[in-house]
Amino acid sequence: MSGRVTAVSSNGEYTFTKPNRDSVTLLAGLGVEGDVHAGVTVKHRSRIAQDPTQPNLRQVHLIHEELFAELGEAGFEVAPGQLGENVTTRGIDLLGLPTGTLLHLGDSAVVEVTGLRNPCVQIDRFQQGLLKRVVARDAAGDVVRKAGIMSVVREGGVVRPGDLIKTELPAEPHRPLRKV
Repeated sequence: MSGRVTAVSSNGEYTFTKPNRDSVTLLAGLGVEGDVHAGVTVKHRSRIAQDPTQPNLRQVHLIHEELFAELGEAGFEVAPGQLGENVTTRGIDLLGLPTGTLLHLGDSAVVEVTGLRNPCVQIDRFQQGLLKRVVARDAAGDVVRKAGIMSVVREGGVVRPGDLIKTELPAEPHRPLRKV
């Protein structure tokens, strides 16, 4: 399974959206160079309040561009970087990947998928009603999170729009993604 990077985004300040960049540099074990969420330990404010010594399993946030089209059909206008992601993708079922999948981004960067993004009320502050579109329930009543996946950087490198993404699945049995 392969896809493409359609946008990259980062921000050195705590804001919900992240401006698009020509490129981002991923740093092994840390995240996106210069991004407020880069680090070995948690950087999201809510997680810092719980336990600032937790490992940072949310170094790089990826969202599938196909979500924006789905949201557009429901009347929402969302563009790359606006939901706080670092890497916007096309052509890969990010939400269907198992935990531990390696994503090879561009020439040398590799991230390991750690889990699903757990969206919060900030999404509704961005656009009222959007949270219900990215967190829903399936026919069985189970929660479905659509706001992307989180990962940690295993190998650093520069990532640019247009870069190829190659997936490397972990050994079986595969573990489904859970919120992180």
